[in-house]
Amino acid sequence: MRAKKPYQVLTFYTTSAVMELEAFCKQNGIPGRLIPVPRELSAGCGIAWRMESDAYRQHSGLLAECPVEIEQTKEVLL
Repeated sequence: MRAKKPYQVLTFYTTSAVMELEAFCKQNGIPGRLIPVPRELSAGCGIAWRMESDAYRQHSGLLAECPVEIEQTKEVLL
């Protein structure tokens, strides 16, 4: 069994919002990937964006420029 690591998980109200954020991240070289929303979180849609916590801290300013509304951002052990 692998050890869990802290990840920053961003949730969204709609699937189209998370897809738009994915495209924004790819265009701007922000690492991360789509995942099902973890059980410990609830979200408007069932898809979330996961990224390493260090990468989130590094790119948080650029993420703030994305026009997509993020429902919540939380650090989760995954």
